[in-house]
Amino acid sequence: MRNFTLFYIVVFFVLSLNETTHAQIVISKPSFKAIITQACASSSFNNFDVTFAFSPESNLESSNQFIVELSDENGSFSNPTIIYTSNPGAVTTSPVEFSFSLPTTTAGEAYRMRAKSTAPASISGSSNAFPAYYKIHDTDFSINNLIETAVYCSGGSYLLAIDDINKFSGNSPLQYPSLTYKWYKETSQTTSVFVSEGNTLSVNQPGTYFVETNYGSCTSDSVSNRVTVSEASSGSTSSINSSLGNPYCSTDGPTVLSAINANGYQWFKDGEVISGATNQMYETNESGEYAVNIDLGDCMTSATINIDNTGFTSSIDVDDVNNIDENETLIATLTTSANNPEFKWYLNDTMINGATNNSYEVSETGNYKVVVTQTTGCNASTEFAFIVREAFPNVEKIPNLISPNGDGVNDTWVIPQNYVSGTNTEVLLISSQGKIALRTKNYQNNWPENQIAFGSINPVYYYIITTSDGKTKKGSITVVR
Repeated sequence: MRNFTLFYIVVFFVLSLNETTHAQIVISKPSFKAIITQACASSSFNNFDVTFAFSPESNLESSNQFIVELSDENGSFSNPTIIYTSNPGAVTTSPVEFSFSLPTTTAGEAYRMRAKSTAPASISGSSNAFPAYYKIHDTDFSINNLIETAVYCSGGSYLLAIDDINKFSGNSPLQYPSLTYKWYKETSQTTSVFVSEGNTLSVNQPGTYFVETNYGSCTSDSVSNRVTVSEASSGSTSSINSSLGNPYCSTDGPTVLSAINANGYQWFKDGEVISGATNQMYETNESGEYAVNIDLGDCMTSATINIDNTGFTSSIDVDDVNNIDENETLIATLTTSANNPEFKWYLNDTMINGATNNSYEVSETGNYKVVVTQTTGCNASTEFAFIVREAFPNVEKIPNLISPNGDGVNDTWVIPQNYVSGTNTEVLLISSQGKIALRTKNYQNNWPENQIAFGSINPVYYYIITTSDGKTKKGSITVVR
């Protein structure tokens, strides 16, 4: 009787073990369908395809669900994120394929995935580790108020910082407290080296620096502008940023000029001190050359910017003063970025009939100007003035009076052609104090080229003209306003 009972116990155990073995499945570790080594997501892309296999299919129960979990950044599943759950009984064949999106908090180098079943209960091994980041900020951002250069005193340093308000379009990465940053120093136009981490960088070595949002193995498009930092020396300069750009449209309101971080400031316009303008920023809606003296504590530096409020750029290909020979012409051409530009040319303040193109062929001497107007967008104008005069007019006598007042008449000392450039004649001018003002064998009928200072009496100069055969002419020149 004991043997018979033992037989039934053994048979029951074998049948139970067979039934338990039959109910199990084996699940392979999940993997990405595409051959990728990292998951880099952003607002414009966040979809990843994953697959895993299981067997045997016949062991699945009708209530089974498959669940796929994502570990933390260190590969731990102590508090996993579920990235996929199938409906009960919906998946009956292998392999299983699904898509998922990274949580916006994802940031790390060693994430893993694993798959689980509920009926029967089974769990896969964890996937290979992979970097994964959701790039919550992935556009350009500004540092140093978008100022391209900075200066530090010898033995000191300069602090570069990410701007709270992005000077480019978009928001500042500082709005996302979870982000971290890596600073780099350029070693060439295409290479750089890592120097530090953090929101700021204290620089005490010359070089060009920039910072990226730290997305580990994923490529970051969240990159700052470059700033070139140098050690202060005699005549060292920085730069100024205009909040509306340069040129800007005055109808959009004033622009804000910004200088680098420092202890103190003094702003200038066209060489004149701007009273009360002693802050890091200065607001203006006027064109002109602006400068700022910058107190760095142990040393000084300066910066300048030539502001144009027309909203477009223009240039002309002739000099302020141009010489042409008799029967010669001069073609002046204006280049501009203005939208639908309109051109008007003037001679001696009288508009030239029919001259409405960007080029004009000058055949007469006189005072010229061209006005270009942008007719679409920012409605603004700018003008260029220039003088055209006869190169070596055929005068008979050496003049003893000139009036360099910019009116185009008798502005320079014009002498007969047999004494000017090409005749190997030496022209010597001496001031009443005995100083040499001019000495040349290539006289261009262009003296004085620089402004002459007037005192209580009109300046007098003495000339000695010596021809190639040794003959001389002597006399005086009185300069009047």
